[in-house]
Amino acid sequence: MQNIENAVARRLLRRGFALEYTTLAWNVVGIVVLAITAVTARSVALAGFGLDSLIEIGASIVVIWELSGTGEARQRRALRLIGGAFALLAIYLAVQSTFVLVTGYHPQHSTGGIIWTAVTAVVMFALAAGKARTGAALDNPVLRTEGRVTLVDGLLAVAVLVGLVLNAAAGWWWADPIAGYVLLAYAAREVYAVFVIGDH
Repeated sequence: MQNIENAVARRLLRRGFALEYTTLAWNVVGIVVLAITAVTARSVALAGFGLDSLIEIGASIVVIWELSGTGEARQRRALRLIGGAFALLAIYLAVQSTFVLVTGYHPQHSTGGIIWTAVTAVVMFALAAGKARTGAALDNPVLRTEGRVTLVDGLLAVAVLVGLVLNAAAGWWWADPIAGYVLLAYAAREVYAVFVIGDH
């Protein structure tokens, strides 16, 4: 019986690593794609989403590090690092959204940005669901928490996508920063959950 449980745990651990390496690889490619599309369209939203990809890369590295070892102290340190990533994301959302609204900055249309953010949203939601299930099965709060970082990444991709589409179709340049404030509230809640009440 113990051997079966160990085999299941190893399989789940391999799945956790696979999910994190996939997230890492996707966001590394994403930084290049977003840099090109952001410069081409002069889009603050796409440039900001590139920063979010950097945060997600950092969070994935933290989880890979945590999954490679054991101990509650290691888990607590990893959770704090991921909580810090949420805090950076919240700051980024607040600054970017406010800047766009105050300056009335109107980016150009970006077909490449629309395609990338649409595909990224689907991929991130799938990865977030996988991390939530695997983290629950492993009883690993670090993987579960980082899964919520991935979920925010997917939600942010949707927000940027909606902003890009509305800007292209109707000239509604303010749609993206408004959506950014909604995501800011979610990110702030996760920071509170990690640093004040612990993983939930």
